[in-house]
Amino acid sequence: MKLSFDRRGFLKKSSLAAIATALGTEIVFADKLPKRYIPVLLDEKDALKGKATEMIVQGDRPWNVEAPLDLLDDRITPVEKMFIRNNGLVPEKIDIKNWTLTIDGESVKNPKTYTLADLKKRFKQHTYQLVLECGGNGRSGFQPQTSGNAWGQGAVHCAEWTGVRLKDILNDVGVKSDAVYIGYHGSDLHLSKDPKKEAISRGVPIKKALEEETLIAWQLNGKDIPEFHGYPLRLVIGGWPASVSGKWLNRISVRNKVHDGAKMEGHSYKLPKSPVQPGTDVPTTDEYFRIIESMPVKSVITYPKTGAIIPTGTEIALRGHAWAGDFSVKQVDVSVDFGATWQNCTLEAPANRLAWQHWNTKLKLPVKGYYEVWVRATDEKGVAQPMVIPAWNPGGYLNNACERIALMAE
Repeated sequence: MKLSFDRRGFLKKSSLAAIATALGTEIVFADKLPKRYIPVLLDEKDALKGKATEMIVQGDRPWNVEAPLDLLDDRITPVEKMFIRNNGLVPEKIDIKNWTLTIDGESVKNPKTYTLADLKKRFKQHTYQLVLECGGNGRSGFQPQTSGNAWGQGAVHCAEWTGVRLKDILNDVGVKSDAVYIGYHGSDLHLSKDPKKEAISRGVPIKKALEEETLIAWQLNGKDIPEFHGYPLRLVIGGWPASVSGKWLNRISVRNKVHDGAKMEGHSYKLPKSPVQPGTDVPTTDEYFRIIESMPVKSVITYPKTGAIIPTGTEIALRGHAWAGDFSVKQVDVSVDFGATWQNCTLEAPANRLAWQHWNTKLKLPVKGYYEVWVRATDEKGVAQPMVIPAWNPGGYLNNACERIALMAE
């Protein structure tokens, strides 16, 4: 049976019987099904066949790669499962012996340049697990589609970073009272290979830069940072869009104004200050847009994999992660009846501030048929994930709608 969909992916004309026929089984809790809702099985055509476990390549110039959610089941994300989001090209030559980090800018008292050996010897080293998530993670869910990589939900990871605190380095150079922002500069090449152009140069307010967990890192999961993740030196700032964590780091400027580097202009990593109609062309000025800072509350299901076939009445384990930008998560719930009722999950404390939190629970699928498991996290301020796609924005940023997987009980 061929089903007809409108631009937003909803069934134009359908009945529960027609949907059940297309699925090949009955929909359990069909009476709770939201009006004109499209089951995830129909949205992900290969859900019951199982997706390939390889990383998903969004582009190769520059490299942009994400992980299927079941690959993110590890408590600490292994390098081979970490998403890659590059704006430029990997430096053609990295001279590790002569690599330096310069701290300069209008609001620095005594600009200095450090070698890697200086950083490692002069400052205390720290290790933190930190969530880095692309600001456009989940972009494929917005309709109409926006520009940029059509990320699923796998452009996120929580790995372990080792280095020195940026605030210790800034204390060493001295920061003037008029400091407002920091901006990073890296050795990655602009796609045009024009040496006068930077591929990306973003930053954060000075308050965020001075947090305990903001690192100048050289190790990832106990080893040298791999090439595609910024070797030999990277700025790592958890809880905010991963674009503020500059790779191939060679300079940080302390600014007396909001940093104005590449990807700080237009609507890059920004949201409209007021809601806009989907598809609206909004003027790209500060009057209409605000810079994205703390990422929203979010959660994922990493086990079981969507499309799993479960024996009816068998207790199954579910687990995943939850995070909330600068804040902690206080509660995670799951639903098997399209959000009509929710079951509370066991939630662990984070390994440290700005790390994701692991959750788990067990449930039974009472009768034979098709199910969806939805997960919803609530942060410490009481803000919960929305059950539907958030308000549309031109950049396709911050889609934190409830994640869902398809299961079949037989």
